[in-house]
Amino acid sequence: MIRALILGGTADASLLAAEIARAGIDAVYSYGGRTRTPADQPLPTRIGGFGGVSGLADYFRREGITHVIDATHPFATEMSRNAVEACAETGVPLMALERSAWVKAPGDNWIEIPDVNAAVAALPKSPAKVFLAIGRQHIAPFASRPEHAYTLRFVDPPEKPLPFTADVIVSRGPFTLEGELEMMRTRSIAWIVARNSGGDGARAKIDAARMLSLPVIMIARPRLPERLRVESVAEVLQWLCHRARLGA
Repeated sequence: MIRALILGGTADASLLAAEIARAGIDAVYSYGGRTRTPADQPLPTRIGGFGGVSGLADYFRREGITHVIDATHPFATEMSRNAVEACAETGVPLMALERSAWVKAPGDNWIEIPDVNAAVAALPKSPAKVFLAIGRQHIAPFASRPEHAYTLRFVDPPEKPLPFTADVIVSRGPFTLEGELEMMRTRSIAWIVARNSGGDGARAKIDAARMLSLPVIMIARPRLPERLRVESVAEVLQWLCHRARLGA
């Protein structure tokens, strides 16, 4: 018998949850707790952290988890690393559902950098209107560059004061190309800072930047431990069904 745990929070994870529910597979969907109003899922849902590697391993044992699918955001490094260690400790099989990174295309004006601090350093010296498309947990370092006018976009309104003055958009994706073009034009955005999340759900801003000839400071994905990895929901289902047939 399979009892799967989906480490979710992404559009891909929601698609996976829908297919797993349709297939009648016993599973639990886990949100990290960063969003106050997470999207409803067709599976039993838990919200919040596990308490590190040991807490995650204890959860596997307590809940009878037999398989784990890491469908978190490509930049959710702590959760992904904890999953690798907890699965190794307990012998629970792990599969990562991870979208491919975006690849620079003709017409893209990317400044490719390794991390958020490098993104701060890559901003222009003259004041500019900057769209920070990087998630609220990564914005603090930009307080060191207060000369710029920042636009931020969050799923929930900020609960605490931001570290700098900013134009905050509260909206939930996916976003359309037309909507991104309008947002950038009406706010006179001149620079974009983005993480290389990959996939289609967040790509519209990258396509809009290309069409408007705007520079994009592109933060590379962090390195993660080696693990089994697929790019589609169908491949995850195939993996689960194959292991069910093997009784593993």
